[in-house]
Amino acid sequence: MYIPRLLTRQIKDHILTTSKVVIVYGARQVGKTTLLNHIVDDLPLKTLRIDADDARYTEVLSSRNTQKLKSLVAGYELVVIDEAQQIPEIGTTLKLMHDHIQEVKVVATGSSSFDLSNKIMEPLTGRHFSYTLYPISCGELAAQSNAFELNQRVDDLLVYGSYPEILSVQSLEEKKEYLNQLVSSYLFRDVLQIAQVRNSLKLIQLIKLLAHQIGSQVSLNELGTRLDMSKDTVARYIDLLEKSFVVFRLGGLSRNMRNEVTRMDKIYFYDLGVRNSVIDMLKPLHDRNDTGQLWENFIISERIKHNAYQNNSASRYFWRLTTGAEIDYVEERDGKFQANEIKLREKQSKPPSSWLEGYPGSSFTTINRENYLSFITQD
Repeated sequence: MYIPRLLTRQIKDHILTTSKVVIVYGARQVGKTTLLNHIVDDLPLKTLRIDADDARYTEVLSSRNTQKLKSLVAGYELVVIDEAQQIPEIGTTLKLMHDHIQEVKVVATGSSSFDLSNKIMEPLTGRHFSYTLYPISCGELAAQSNAFELNQRVDDLLVYGSYPEILSVQSLEEKKEYLNQLVSSYLFRDVLQIAQVRNSLKLIQLIKLLAHQIGSQVSLNELGTRLDMSKDTVARYIDLLEKSFVVFRLGGLSRNMRNEVTRMDKIYFYDLGVRNSVIDMLKPLHDRNDTGQLWENFIISERIKHNAYQNNSASRYFWRLTTGAEIDYVEERDGKFQANEIKLREKQSKPPSSWLEGYPGSSFTTINRENYLSFITQD
């Protein structure tokens, strides 16, 4: 069953109303191709769909030859290039198409943002719109289910994640098999091959260590010592994982107090099914001891999806003092701070007095099982 994506209207409007190139980023298997197929099928435009893995197109698309490009797209109104990072010099190609074949609109997708963005950002300066598609969000599920039905799915989302295919798989064994294949055959392949990581075993060991530390501050020095790697190599690998949509990081907020902790980031996973598969921990919630970590990761990742899809520009942090006072998640928007303590079972908690003193006028909310939906699906 296809779940309509929240980016559909924005992408469709930009295709119809602008001549700029539209770029859709996202990890493999999050549904970029499916999304664009639904958009294109609903548009009154004659469309050429190009799979960049198809060798027939590689020579033309990497030729830097405007005449060859015109010959390829002649008679079409829209060109969709899937997995565009496979095309050498794709940024230059998209620039040529934008500047010299103005009767054709162009959309490109890429599963490796660090690779695709490096190739397009400079050539396409001022010539493109970009979006990131994530695994299915609760906001997208909420459009198909009522609050009761969505609450019934949350436990599964915390264990198996929300990649589109996982939501249609019924048996637990099939879910495990899909996640194992997703991790080994798709997500990490981009990092290992495109980034030319030399030691795949070290990368996998690093991912496992990060999976066990979600919600905690991460020491690059400690990780390097445990993996027998330099601190700089650990930082580079984490950067690659972040840019390939496997993990994201939160930095510490530091504005008003001398003893605020900022030296170490917290690192979370975009999808908990991926995280749990990495450490072979796909047990149900009632049989786990990491439910608090899962809940915190879930809420923050869903909030990030929500803000991205609603074009809400907010800086995000955790907050901690050397004395131990802390808040799980803080957003800063227009100079105002919204603090959130994330608790799976606790109904209400009080903000630290040091937070109130350092950030007077800020808001504070406890996000729990009773009110989480409004936080991750509404403004």
